[in-house]
Amino acid sequence: MGQVNIDAARLNMVESQARTWDVLDPRVIDLLARAPREQFVPEQYRNLAYADLSLPLGRGQAMMAPKVEARLLQALAVGPNDRILEIGTGSGYMTWLLATLGGEVFSVEIIPEFKMKAAEKLAATGIANITLDIGDGARGWNRHQPYDAALLTGSVPALAEAFRGGLAVGGRLVAVIGRPPVMEAVLIRRTGPESFTEEPLFETVLTPLINADEPEKFRF
Repeated sequence: MGQVNIDAARLNMVESQARTWDVLDPRVIDLLARAPREQFVPEQYRNLAYADLSLPLGRGQAMMAPKVEARLLQALAVGPNDRILEIGTGSGYMTWLLATLGGEVFSVEIIPEFKMKAAEKLAATGIANITLDIGDGARGWNRHQPYDAALLTGSVPALAEAFRGGLAVGGRLVAVIGRPPVMEAVLIRRTGPESFTEEPLFETVLTPLINADEPEKFRF
């Protein structure tokens, strides 16, 4: 796909996917209209970089569809001075979006080869306010907390309490919780030292995070 077609596909994604899915924040729309998603998708799927599809990354993992990425990014309401946690670096595309809007991004990836590829792609864009870690962040990541914003890029059947505890007061966390076919994106805000609010956003289905916590089962 040539550069002109890439540009057209990107703008079409913004208009026909993001906007029609209630992504209206001007900062997010402007960012999506210039974000080089094609640089982050696997080479064999470059022609599909802006299609309304979840794209395979290998190892049973996948990139979210662009409109889902857009909705989650909008809900997180990243500010320019925010300290941000991302669980699941994946391709590095969402990492780039978060770092472009935010202050400092700490992104954790459990698959070393994903981290290495994402590091190369991010470096090629010239963005520098990102720290990439290899580790299992499915139950929380306290290395750089407290965080002003946190995003889980894969689903979890239940949210580990450590994620709430890692937020600064005023911090936000966005996660997709549940099991297929019933999953829901939620926005959690820390409103005080011991107080939180939780707002349902939309239903979707995401690939689970590796090693995500299972909710406790009733025993009889």
